Amino acid sequence: MAYKTIVEDNIDILVCGAGLGGTGAAWEARFWGQDKKVVIAEKANIDRSGAVAQGLYAINCYMGTRWGENNPEDHVRYARIDLMGMVREDLLFDMARHVDSTVHQFEEWGLPLMRDPKTGAYQREGRWQIMIHGESYKPIVAEAAKKSADTIYNRICVTHLLMDESKENRVAGAVGFNVRTGNYHVFKSKSVVVAAGGASMIFKPRSVGEGAGRVWYAPWSSGSAYGLLINAGAKMTQMENRIVLARFKDGYGPVGAYFLHLKTRTQNCNGEEYESKWWPGLQEMVGKEYLDPEVSHRTHRPIPTCLRNHAFLNEVNAGRGPIHMVTMEAFQDPHLEEVGWENFLGMTVGQAVLWAATDVDPKNENPELTTSEPYVMGSHATGCGAWCSGPEDVSPPEYFWGYNRMTSVEGLFGAGDAVGGTPHAFSSGSFTEGRLAAKAACKYIDDGKADGIRVSDSQISKLKEEIYKPLEHYKVYSNEVVAGSVNPNFINPRQGLDRLQKLMDEYCGGVTVSYMTNEKLLNIGLKKMKILEEDLEKLAAEDIHELLRAWELKHRVRTAESVFHHTLFRKETRWPGYYYRGDYMKLDDQNWHHLTVSRRDPKTGEYTMEKAPCYHLVDKDEAPAKEAEKEEA
Repeated sequence: MAYKTIVEDNIDILVCGAGLGGTGAAWEARFWGQDKKVVIAEKANIDRSGAVAQGLYAINCYMGTRWGENNPEDHVRYARIDLMGMVREDLLFDMARHVDSTVHQFEEWGLPLMRDPKTGAYQREGRWQIMIHGESYKPIVAEAAKKSADTIYNRICVTHLLMDESKENRVAGAVGFNVRTGNYHVFKSKSVVVAAGGASMIFKPRSVGEGAGRVWYAPWSSGSAYGLLINAGAKMTQMENRIVLARFKDGYGPVGAYFLHLKTRTQNCNGEEYESKWWPGLQEMVGKEYLDPEVSHRTHRPIPTCLRNHAFLNEVNAGRGPIHMVTMEAFQDPHLEEVGWENFLGMTVGQAVLWAATDVDPKNENPELTTSEPYVMGSHATGCGAWCSGPEDVSPPEYFWGYNRMTSVEGLFGAGDAVGGTPHAFSSGSFTEGRLAAKAACKYIDDGKADGIRVSDSQISKLKEEIYKPLEHYKVYSNEVVAGSVNPNFINPRQGLDRLQKLMDEYCGGVTVSYMTNEKLLNIGLKKMKILEEDLEKLAAEDIHELLRAWELKHRVRTAESVFHHTLFRKETRWPGYYYRGDYMKLDDQNWHHLTVSRRDPKTGEYTMEKAPCYHLVDKDEAPAKEAEKEEA
């Protein structure tokens, strides 16, 4: 292939992915590294990339410590109970103690934050959410990163991390290709911050055919954060902790703003409240620590999201679906009606368009809700990602190995979806994690830990050959198509994705099996995954666009493989409503109050699984009176 090889050398900090995590890393890298070369490689365009690309109408992680609203410890308690006890509290606390300064910085840059006219504090939508005018959220934040980085490479699909050849288990940069020109890009760097996205579309989506692409999480998020890290030999954690969301049917419009701001509620097809009827049986599954409606009522502690999903699913399976969002009451108020529509027009246009196209007016008809296919991510309400070091002043010895947010590979840092065990970070928390990672990367370099890195031409050439192999394969065998896109010598990316989604759906607990799996199913799935990966050696790409899809598929497959291994390893049902182990239907704190950690050997492809301690560093019990006072205020 006659594509140019473009080498960017002597980079100090390479940022892979320029969503909120990547922009945070670039901005902070310049602050601590005035003399350092900072480069960003982004698959799309930094102005409109990442999960916030289309806009956002709330910042979902803000403590409000200056207003006396919440402390970082409060957020750790909240995330811990929502994740059924399984979080990295050192990482969560570290993010929470810095996130407010991030939000204040956003406001300084011009992001319009709504304020309470009486108190002057930011207008709350919920305990952790503040309201913004967020259509231009990402361009505003991207501007700061653009002013901080030495060079920004848009339209670069990063496919592999380069590894140092003078010291084992040390990163040395990354390689990828331009999705417009096809040129091969080599980035030689002393440190790398992976801030790419989590994984959508690894499970079969509910919306297929003409509705394909209507998914909740960004469809371009292809698991690159995980594919890059796993292939480099980084340890991963909590990859079984996929998320399933209750959303407006078919358009995937978010429901949180309706619950919190419009004060709506849900009901079954008979107009009944249904959640409470499922609590007694569910309490037997998970125990009172995680589900005690009396305690939740007294302390205003929310019932974990996955358990609400469980009630939703069981009510539908009992024949009392669909579940409706009661909007007719709120929408009688013209102001609330406007807020309800604007919520979608500013960040989920497809939902508004779908309602208009299907003659659904939420003022006169309560719209349907559904549960989504599972997603694998680390910055929303779940904690998939790399096993990273925490901060020195907070982390116990097992959680600390020198540099904050550094993975188990030297010089390789994570932010946003890439970091495991840190749920409920959202956009502001991801930017904050990018800041923390970049600051640590600067210190790593200043301490001389990146000295002597060596990357051979042979490693670069070998990766180039691997990257462009699908194009070569198509060129050789394209004339042997027998019908449509059927070819005995290759599969295309669409065919590979269909196979992956069917495998994940049927064997790893997707929507068509009501999120149910077991050891037998998981082992069959892993066997079929191995065959799929063998077939990916014959993956073919007709052009550069299909080459992009080919590498997105490869990253999704690697992510899915990790999800299979973690789900098989955790022999309990820790998150009912996200997935179920049919052979271990109860939560088992006695044996499984641990974090799961895996490592895939880059040479053999074999996985090593282990349990890691789950330390509770913040006191477990909230003061009920204090919480009640906060809510009343």
